[in-house]
Amino acid sequence: MAKKTEATVEEKLRTLFDLQLIDSRIDEIRNVRGELPLEVEDLEDEVEGLKTRLEKLHGNLDEIHEQISNKKNLIEEAKSLIKKYTEQQKNVRNNREFNSLSKEIEYQELEIQLAEKNIKEFKAQIEQKKEVIAQTKEKLSERETHLKHKKSELNDILAETEKEEKALMDKSAEYEGLIEPRLLSAYKRIRGSVKNGLAVVPIERGASGGSFFTIPPQVQMEIASRKKIITDEHSGRILVDPALADEEKVKMDEMFSGF
Repeated sequence: MAKKTEATVEEKLRTLFDLQLIDSRIDEIRNVRGELPLEVEDLEDEVEGLKTRLEKLHGNLDEIHEQISNKKNLIEEAKSLIKKYTEQQKNVRNNREFNSLSKEIEYQELEIQLAEKNIKEFKAQIEQKKEVIAQTKEKLSERETHLKHKKSELNDILAETEKEEKALMDKSAEYEGLIEPRLLSAYKRIRGSVKNGLAVVPIERGASGGSFFTIPPQVQMEIASRKKIITDEHSGRILVDPALADEEKVKMDEMFSGF
């Protein structure tokens, strides 16, 4: 069995830069989606919260109506007792019994007054709850419309990009498998530490891509020779020469157009 030939530094640089181009394309796709998935999730939570609040408010209304019904029953019972005690007063044997029944009638009249006052308060609560319910329904309707729009927007973006993203992620995994673990680990570490996710950059106008720090001519010549992997002393990014970068971009753009 033939021994596997170790990749040259140039091959390693090309593979690294190809992986960078693939990962950057995935980043672009995800940036298009941006905060949309989180917005949709937040809106879904808000809609559920408003629905739960409405259920609770309707439950409160039911309880208040039940309390009004109980107070009305109490009033009817009190009226019945007043009628009963008034009839009994006609047949009393002495003043003590008459006064005792008068006190019972007075107590029931107070019970009616209190119940009527409670009913009035409950009705005021009902109006207040109805107002809150109307406001909550309006807000819920507005949020549901907004959610529908955001979901549609997200679904459109997903429909356009899902297939390409899946193909790119498969390619990213494939290219990662071609890079030695130590180098891949360095690439991922650099990529995770920079805002734009660029761990491998070409030299542009004598500086590393996206940087203003000039690279000495001697170092530029070393990079162009592709004999060793060189990193930018300021950003830590792995550097490649412009010619290699251009060649790989053409190759990878052709691959991307097939997705």
